[in-house]
Amino acid sequence: MRGRRPREDFAAQVCGELSAELPDEDLGQDLDDCLDRYELGSKPRCEEVEYLELVQEAIDRIERGR
Repeated sequence: MRGRRPREDFAAQVCGELSAELPDEDLGQDLDDCLDRYELGSKPRCEEVEYLELVQEAIDRIERGR
């Protein structure tokens, strides 16, 4: 379990950075769940694309660990 803590810390850091970029969003800690709950068309198209890209990029960063 020791190796798992830095990963959790990194995930929390990435989520914090994403929250700073999207301050009006209620993201939570599970970004995959955030994407699953997102309703397409609930934002103007340009905002929606940016939102979805930022969340997916954060998920990818966490998976890569950097």
